[in-house]
Amino acid sequence: MDKRVLKVSFSKAGTGMGAKLTLPIPVLRKLGITPEEREVELIFDEEKQVLEIRKKK
Repeated sequence: MDKRVLKVSFSKAGTGMGAKLTLPIPVLRKLGITPEEREVELIFDEEKQVLEIRKKK
């Protein structure tokens, strides 16, 4: 398992606010995520307070 500490970037857009998380390219490569195939599923387990990112099949 690979563990990294990342920072979330926040930006204001109009009346709302957005957030982005930059993922390391080596991790994206291992998941098979490319500029052409870039859809992912984000799963949030509220009970465990865990985010899970998977390549969309």
